[in-house]
Amino acid sequence: MDFGSPRWTVEALREYVETATSCGFEAICANDHLVFGAPWLDGPTALAAVLASSGPARLVTTVANPVTRGPAALAKTLAALDVLSGGRVVAGLGPGSSARDYDLVGIPCDERWSRFDDAVRAMTALLRGAAYDGRHVSSAERLEPLPVQEGGIPLWVASWGSPPGLRRAARLGDGWLASAYNTTPEDFGLAWRTVRELLDAEGRAEADFANGLATMWFHIDDLRADAVLEQRLAPVLRRPVHQLRERLPFGPADAVAARIRRFEEAGVQWLFVWPVADEIEQLHRFSADVMPLLRT
Repeated sequence: MDFGSPRWTVEALREYVETATSCGFEAICANDHLVFGAPWLDGPTALAAVLASSGPARLVTTVANPVTRGPAALAKTLAALDVLSGGRVVAGLGPGSSARDYDLVGIPCDERWSRFDDAVRAMTALLRGAAYDGRHVSSAERLEPLPVQEGGIPLWVASWGSPPGLRRAARLGDGWLASAYNTTPEDFGLAWRTVRELLDAEGRAEADFANGLATMWFHIDDLRADAVLEQRLAPVLRRPVHQLRERLPFGPADAVAARIRRFEEAGVQWLFVWPVADEIEQLHRFSADVMPLLRT
């Protein structure tokens, strides 16, 4: 997304997705906010708009908030996406970190963790055709149609890597979704080792549990990359520029590949990259200049 000039037309979204799939990207993801530091298009709606243009790519929410959206309503939306896409949805779920979203829907922000746990359990039940009776959510109704992919929609629990967040992911999720601008390769590696230990303690098989790294903003350019980071991304995220510079791949192609390779070596399985400015050109550059370096 070009934060300075949002391109909110179906034609522009299709161009982006068709470019990405033709360049070899295997998933299309959408972040989700009700309110943010910049105007934000609704994530599931954006994914629905590009269903016919996404080929075999997975459709991923990175992430959607079942507390503010409502777990039943979000489950219904994701099930519809899964049916219409032929079973290609992965649901990254998180409670978010913005009190503004909670204020908007009239839910106390300090209740988000208990409500999120309940919401994930409710979605797990509803997406499997079962009723649910929990602390905050209770329904005897069963949603139809159900997702079509075998095993149902994978629910990946998002966490920046805190011990409670990792325990929650191992206990409730089918995967863990981390955030690139909130971690380092070293921290990710330690957290992933913790998750594997937690899965073992829960009696769950590591092979049935995935991980991913979202919000990997990037810009490939020998001269302008730092300016894009400082002028486009940092003001929206409200993070120190030096911190973002240390964590995100901005710069020449070989430096971008080296930064990503460190995360790969730390155990990242799915990496969701996100071009900042000149999106179409950057997708082409990533495919032509970075992907070959990662393959070698």
